[in-house]
Amino acid sequence: MGNCQGSLPKTTKPLTRELKEKLQRPIIVFIIGGPGSGKRSQSSRLADKYDFYHVAVGELLRAEASRPTGRGKAIRDILLKGALVPSGYILELMTDHMLKANNVKGFFVEGFPREIHQAKLFEEVVGRTPNIVIVFDCSTETMIQRLLLRSQRGERVDDHERIVRQRLETHYTLCEPVLAHYLQKGLLRNVGLCEWGWASSIAHSQNPGREKTGSFTARQWSSVLAKQSV
Repeated sequence: MGNCQGSLPKTTKPLTRELKEKLQRPIIVFIIGGPGSGKRSQSSRLADKYDFYHVAVGELLRAEASRPTGRGKAIRDILLKGALVPSGYILELMTDHMLKANNVKGFFVEGFPREIHQAKLFEEVVGRTPNIVIVFDCSTETMIQRLLLRSQRGERVDDHERIVRQRLETHYTLCEPVLAHYLQKGLLRNVGLCEWGWASSIAHSQNPGREKTGSFTARQWSSVLAKQSV
C-alpha cells in the first residue's frame, strides 16, 4: 500500500464524552460478509424494515474516493489495489456519519469491521460493543459471479477479476479473527443467503459453553432483533 496511505490517518481522534454518550443508547448491528455476498442490498432492506439508520461504510469510502482531493485519490488507489484503507480513517468516517443522525433507535452498520483491529478500535473509541454482529454466508463462486457481473455493468472501480480475487483472499484472511472475537462475546449471528440474496435463515448462533440454537425462520429472526430493542 506504501505511499497511497500517506495522506490518511492511521489512528482516529478520540470522541468527546458527549459524543460517546450519544452512541451508547441506540442499537448497533454490524453486518459483515464477503464482497458480493449481498450485504449492501440486504442491509438496506433490514434498515427499512426496522426503521434503523443504514451506515454503508463501503459507500462512504467510495464517495470520498470520487472527490478530487489528495485524500480521495489516496483512497481510490487503495480500492483499486483491493487493499484496506487505514482503520483509523474508516472509524472516523463511520462515527462522524453516525453522529450526524439524530433520534435514531438503531444503526445497521454494513461492511464493518473488516479486520480485528477495526473491531477492537471501535470498542476502544466508542466505549461499547455492537448488540449483534450478522454474518452473511454466501459461496465463493456466487460472490465471484456477482462481482464480475457488476464489473461488466461498470458499477464499481474495484470489480475487475484480478481485483475481485484479491479482495476475496483479503476478506477470508482477515475475517476469521473477527468472527472468533464476536463468537467469544456471544454476539455472532450467521445468516444463510438464498440465490436471490435474501436472508432466509440464521444458520446458527453460538455462545461460549452453549449448544448451537439451530436454524431460525425469518419470523424468529425478527423476534431476536426485536428483543434488542427492549
